[in-house]
Amino acid sequence: MKFALFTFVAAVALAADWKTAEPGWQYGFPRDHHAHADFKTEWWYFTGNLSDTTGRRFGFEITFFREGVRPPAQRTAALSRFVVNDLKFAHFAITDARGGRFLFRQKTSRGSFGEAGFDDANRIAWIDDWSLLLNDDGSFDLHAVSNEGAAQLHLRPMKPPVVHGEDGISLKASSAGHASCYYSITRLAAAGELRIGATSFSVHGSSWFDHEWATNQLAPDQIGWNWLCVQFSDNTELMLYQMRLANGQADPSSSGTYVDADGSAVRLKSNAFSMTPQRFWKSSASGAAYPIEWRVIVPERQLDLVVRAVVDNQELNLPPLTYWEGAVDVTGTKSGVGYLELTGYAAPLKALQR
Repeated sequence: MKFALFTFVAAVALAADWKTAEPGWQYGFPRDHHAHADFKTEWWYFTGNLSDTTGRRFGFEITFFREGVRPPAQRTAALSRFVVNDLKFAHFAITDARGGRFLFRQKTSRGSFGEAGFDDANRIAWIDDWSLLLNDDGSFDLHAVSNEGAAQLHLRPMKPPVVHGEDGISLKASSAGHASCYYSITRLAAAGELRIGATSFSVHGSSWFDHEWATNQLAPDQIGWNWLCVQFSDNTELMLYQMRLANGQADPSSSGTYVDADGSAVRLKSNAFSMTPQRFWKSSASGAAYPIEWRVIVPERQLDLVVRAVVDNQELNLPPLTYWEGAVDVTGTKSGVGYLELTGYAAPLKALQR
C-alpha cells in the first residue's frame, strides 16, 4: 500500500482533471502491469528478502513512481521537450543484515530526452540505468546501480496477482473519494546479483510486487500509514495497512489481505486484525521514533505474530520526505519474512492531504 509518496514536488492539478479509482475496475494482465496515465499517481514497488550461497541475508527495495503534471485534457502538443506529462522518481535500497548496513539512493527526472519514462515495449519504467522490464513469459527484470551498491534481479511470479479491497478498489479513508486501484503479486522467486561497495553476491530468495494507481490523496485527518507484507514459510502471505489519524488511531478504512497457498485471497477488515508496537528506534538523522517491532494478531486466521526489523536503521532520509522501509523477520504461530513501511513519523504528510 504505497501511494502518492512524491505529490509534494509535482505541479498542482485539480483532482477533477484526472480519472479517479471507482468501484468496478476490471483488472486484466499483463495490461494492468503497465502505466495508467489518466490517473495522477502510480507506483511499481518491489521488495524482497534474499541470501547468498553462505546464507548471508539481504533485503532490497526498488520502486518506480509516476506523478502526473498534465491532466489528459491538457495534453496538447508541447513546443518544448521540457513540457512533460509526468515526473519520474525511483528509490533503491539494500539492507545488509550481517553487516548491519542500509544503503539507499533516489533518482528523479523529467525524462525530457527519453532518459526516463514508461511503457517503451517491454520496459515498463526506467530512469537512466535503473529499469523494470516485463518479459513475454510474465517474469520481471530489475536493474539499479549506484556508487554504494547495485542490483540485477530476475523475478518469476509463483502466484497470480491478488486484488486488494472490494469491487476493484482499495479504500484509504472513511470519507468519500479516497481510494486506489491496488494489486500485488505476493510471491515471486528472485535470483541474480547484488553488489555492496566493490563486493558482489550471487543471491536468491523471494520478492513482493505492489502496483497501485490513484488520483486522490490522504484525507485531512490522516498523517501517514503503517504497511506490512509477510511471506510465510507455509506458502501463504499477509498484507496489512493502517492509515494513521492525527489522534494516533488507525482509520477504520484500514484493511488487509490474507492469501492461501493456492493463491485464493480473503479481505481482512480493520476490525479483523490488530497491530501493536513493541519497540521503537529513534533516528539520529531525522529525530523520528519508528515502531520497528510489532505484535500482530489476526484471530480468524489463528495468527499471533511478532514482527522484528532485521536492522534497526532502515530509514530513507530524503527530505522533504523521510520514511522507514525495511526487511523484517516474523515469528509466532507462523514464521516468515517480509517488509514493513512506516510513514508520517518524521513529519505528518500534510502535502498529501486533500
